[in-house]
Amino acid sequence: MIASTNCGKSVLVIVWAVFLLCSDEVLAKSRVPIAEAEIRQKKNDCYADIESGLWGQQCKSSIIAKENCALRCLSPVCYELIYESDPLEEGEKDYSRSSEYKYCMHR
Repeated sequence: MIASTNCGKSVLVIVWAVFLLCSDEVLAKSRVPIAEAEIRQKKNDCYADIESGLWGQQCKSSIIAKENCALRCLSPVCYELIYESDPLEEGEKDYSRSSEYKYCMHR
């Protein structure tokens, strides 16, 4: 009886560990940092999607709206952490947050 209980607990621990390893958050993290060229390509792909209307008309309403949408497209997680509570405004150059965003992308 004790052996079957220990075996059952071991199986449960293994199943739980596999579940944690397969969670979206763990799978979302890249083992290799993203390269600048890859970021540029993905951002250009985001701009193309925005121009085609996939992100809605609000993303085409101004240059800064397009930039906010491109940042969200490029990395929703980093956008949420850095810009969502205070999106870029017309004419704003926020080098500090830009650096934070890039750091977030490279993690």
